[in-house]
Amino acid sequence: MDFSGSKKAWEEGTSVVAGGVNSGFRVGARPHPLVFTGAHGATLIDSDGNTLIDYFLGMGPMLLGHSPAPVIDAAKKQLDVSLLVAGQTPLEYRAAKLVLDLMPGADLVRFASSGAEAVQAAFRTARGATNRMKMIKFEGHYHGWFDNVLWSVAPDPAVAGDALHPIPVPGTQGQEPGENLVVLPWNNADAIEEELKKGDIAGVIMEPIMFNSGGVLPLPGYLERVRQLCTQYGTVLIFDEVITGFRVSAGGAQGELGVVPDLTILGKALANGFAVAAIVGKREFMDLMGSGKVMHGGTYNTQSVSMAATIATLETIASGQPHKKIDGTGVALMNGLKEEFTRAGIEHELVGYPAVFNARFDLKGPTDYRSAIKANRERYMNFAYEMLTHGIRVLPRGTWFLSSAHENADIEKTLSAVRDVLKAGI
Repeated sequence: MDFSGSKKAWEEGTSVVAGGVNSGFRVGARPHPLVFTGAHGATLIDSDGNTLIDYFLGMGPMLLGHSPAPVIDAAKKQLDVSLLVAGQTPLEYRAAKLVLDLMPGADLVRFASSGAEAVQAAFRTARGATNRMKMIKFEGHYHGWFDNVLWSVAPDPAVAGDALHPIPVPGTQGQEPGENLVVLPWNNADAIEEELKKGDIAGVIMEPIMFNSGGVLPLPGYLERVRQLCTQYGTVLIFDEVITGFRVSAGGAQGELGVVPDLTILGKALANGFAVAAIVGKREFMDLMGSGKVMHGGTYNTQSVSMAATIATLETIASGQPHKKIDGTGVALMNGLKEEFTRAGIEHELVGYPAVFNARFDLKGPTDYRSAIKANRERYMNFAYEMLTHGIRVLPRGTWFLSSAHENADIEKTLSAVRDVLKAGI
């Protein structure tokens, strides 16, 4: 498959856009950053006219696919009504009610424009509620690119030191010191309790399922114990469900796993491609923002067209139809991948749910970041690149996102490409 047109367009773009991309996560893509001219259903069209079956799905948001009629129609209709009013519209209250109906234990909502911003609001709320400053995060978990949390997302263990008491590792040059951040290994409740006993931890933030690096599930009883410890020590428990919210299930990972945090960060699938995120949670914490005691702002929060898209997305999710369809295609894809990897003699593991799962090579059973990175990442990245040359776009890190726009024919074509790639050797 030829990508020369994309390469030419990207190279020309570097004359006006730094690096030719507008997110650092797009730097260094293999064979080079791609330039797309269209996206419909489960497919992308690039500058060379290639049609690619898409499992990036915008890095997760497109749960309903790239052109779901209810969402597109709602956005178009709202364009004739209002764009941005610097005030409230009935749309945001309707959207909030839909969020609360789906998310377990959530009393109130605040909308934002990105998950990274919502995380900052949650941090500030936790500090305001507890009069403490320190936060706990975990190796391998990603909560946005801001200085106070971009620590130990993909650290080199040789630099990070002791596994039980990691040295925080910055994620970028120019990053401010993380003076109020404690980094811990995930899936180890004893390590959390050791810190909470000190009495200075405002909040604990985690992905309830570690999909940003490695695809690791919580160990049995882990989330329940963390919930109990946070309650015991007066610490705010925050789940970052930017990936898992509305995707693992309509009620997110907490709905599937049965553990309810104090605050939850939502994004991605919340508005199927529109720039909407949210903080939801218990009234005692959310009221700090509601009263203005904890400041949370944003010019573009609840922008009218985005709210219309949010309503249409959540109403579609609430119908149950998207997950019903994905349950079929996603299971078929996961089972097919397992069969093909096994046939090719590749040790592998698939972890997750039909709408989002992680595949890894040459490793089974990791429980945290340091064990997960022992997988054969180079071999998997080679696999992902070869899949791209066969018209299938999958994330090199191993995460697969499915949408309700994927059809059985897409799954069959994907598995056919897998067979061809594995026959050639990776």
